[in-house]
Amino acid sequence: MQLYPIKFTPIAKETIWGGNKLKTVLSKKFSSQKQIGESWEISGVKNDISIVANGHLKGESLNKLIIDLGARLLGDKVYQRFGNEFPLLIKFIDANDALSIQVHPDDELAKERHDSFGKTEMWYVLDAEKDANLIVGFNQEVDKKIYQQKLDEGKLEDILNAEKVENGSCYFIPAGRVHAIGKGILLTEIQQTSDITYRMYDWNRVDKMGNSRELHTEQAVDAIDFTAEKAYATSYAREINKSTNLATCNYFTTNRLAFDKEQNQNYSSLDSFIIYICLDGEFEIELKGQEKTRVKKGDSILIPAELNNLTLVPLGKAECLEVYIQ
Repeated sequence: MQLYPIKFTPIAKETIWGGNKLKTVLSKKFSSQKQIGESWEISGVKNDISIVANGHLKGESLNKLIIDLGARLLGDKVYQRFGNEFPLLIKFIDANDALSIQVHPDDELAKERHDSFGKTEMWYVLDAEKDANLIVGFNQEVDKKIYQQKLDEGKLEDILNAEKVENGSCYFIPAGRVHAIGKGILLTEIQQTSDITYRMYDWNRVDKMGNSRELHTEQAVDAIDFTAEKAYATSYAREINKSTNLATCNYFTTNRLAFDKEQNQNYSSLDSFIIYICLDGEFEIELKGQEKTRVKKGDSILIPAELNNLTLVPLGKAECLEVYIQ
């Protein structure tokens, strides 16, 4: 069976803080008129498994592909490590209002409490309204006692690091780092396959029925890394026709690629699937003996590991993220 670049049907997630930019900016065809906060682009999370949207595999689930194809899809090394569980979750997030202040457990704690992977993730901002900001980490040295005192006093923001963002801002968020996406930000998130979030504070917000969302303050304490970093944003050169690394960790590597010329991509030494997340413009993927696959802004596409030599052809100028596991 011949493999090809695989697109999936996005999964819409309604949220109390969502908006409509996933439709208006990224052209998602969601029928719901409600607030859509997240588009799960490629997911192996239980009960939210992605379904193929193109080609002769259309209608198949991501899980079924892994069972049937194994290392052909994931790569030998990745398949040996993760088996039949897809290791990454790719999302677009539209924060029409601020998300809760939250933290994610690491692998050890998540395994102990939830029999799950932890959640290390990264953000890349596609669109930021004027003066939009987010919270990442602490702005001073903090310990458990200081944190608990500020939380009890309702002054948690005093010790949190808030940063103004713009289009192209990038943040790596290891498990344990406190964070919150602020109002007016549209971003893409790359993370471990996990849906475990501990909410610490939710701005005293209630839904239409007057109900507050569940908080997990006791669970969060043991998950928090109280280290204060000197800098949280990822600094990188915004070059063209050159792949620029944004994040490298045990769970994923992410590069930015802006290009206006053909890019010949040889992944033969990588032994991993590739995911392209199109941030702007359009491009085509060319593979020998196959029809071209067009990718436009807002698309996420999975390149099976065995398709390790391909060409990206920009239709004008294009920008994408390139994600894989080393």
